[in-house]
Amino acid sequence: MIGHCLGAAGGLEAIATIKAITTGWLHPTINQFNLEPSVGFDTVANKKQQHEINIAISNSFGFGGHNSVVAFSAFKP
Repeated sequence: MIGHCLGAAGGLEAIATIKAITTGWLHPTINQFNLEPSVGFDTVANKKQQHEINIAISNSFGFGGHNSVVAFSAFKP
């Protein structure tokens, strides 16, 4: 949705993931039309949706094999 920010892409994705946890809004999968009938789950096509989010994962795959996965969770004292 925002293009590729090269080195900043992972950081922006982490921010979007944390905001999804704190606000409860799922970011849409844009330009998704004519969904396969066999897909049995909601892919959040084209419009954001409200949902309770407790845990989220941010995957980043960079040039030259620089890959990372970070799991985020809401703070519960």
